[in-house]
Amino acid sequence: MKQSSRFRHESLQTTDSIKSLLKALTQGIGKGKVVLEDEDGNMVLEPEGLLHLKISANQDDDQNRINIKISWQGEHNIPSKKDLKISDK
Repeated sequence: MKQSSRFRHESLQTTDSIKSLLKALTQGIGKGKVVLEDEDGNMVLEPEGLLHLKISANQDDDQNRINIKISWQGEHNIPSKKDLKISDK
């Protein structure tokens, strides 16, 4: 498989499979190593230090979306921590 500086994957998944993928992502972030892989290529990321988290969501008629963006870089110009609550209620 080709190692590159870009990775993109798009597919239909069940809620259970997405739950498993998100669990693997959080475990990888916790260990400092996230490996992304599919038939088109792979990427190894090593998150460390402060990570920038951006969550956005929208509902339009029959279309629903949750976007989760996690990024990191050197520790300069980092926005301050804000409290976030996520629940299933």
